[in-house]
Amino acid sequence: MQLVVARIGRAHGIKGEVNVEVRTDEPELRLGPGAVLATDPATAGPLTIETGRVHSGRLLLRFEGVRDRSAAEALRNTLLIAEVDPEQLPEDPEEFYDHQLMDLDVVLADGTEIGRISDISHLPSQDLFIVERPDGSEAMIPFVEEIVTEIDLENQRAVIDPPPGLIDDSQAEIASSRDAEDEN
Repeated sequence: MQLVVARIGRAHGIKGEVNVEVRTDEPELRLGPGAVLATDPATAGPLTIETGRVHSGRLLLRFEGVRDRSAAEALRNTLLIAEVDPEQLPEDPEEFYDHQLMDLDVVLADGTEIGRISDISHLPSQDLFIVERPDGSEAMIPFVEEIVTEIDLENQRAVIDPPPGLIDDSQAEIASSRDAEDEN
């Protein structure tokens, strides 16, 4: 199974280093020297990591055969893809790889079906499940423990306890009218 682990950003310096936007919780495992990564677009790779270091809070990588700024700049916006054993699990039992969460059924605690996870968006503040609803619409569910109360891989489901309005606009209207009554 393939997993996007980083996106190459701008070149750094004149010796072929690049900034990378890390997209894995295990950069030391996936982005260490000697790692061979597939690329998207495929014309850029595969790339083998020669060196890596942190500079001003950013990960800098240098790849074998990339020796100058021009060659590094040509890699900008390339996705780095690692081959991952689908049976491999993160060390922390509270963490999950994206491929484990994709296509899980999303249900309320009472079993009411909400939809199916179709994508996961990794934002700076939190991750979001993009849930395809049975009617074809999409809902965005923050992947935080206050809302996603259980991930049950064995039964292929994510149990959620959403606040009013997150899933159903009518819940938001009811909550808003209650708030208005409370103010009076």
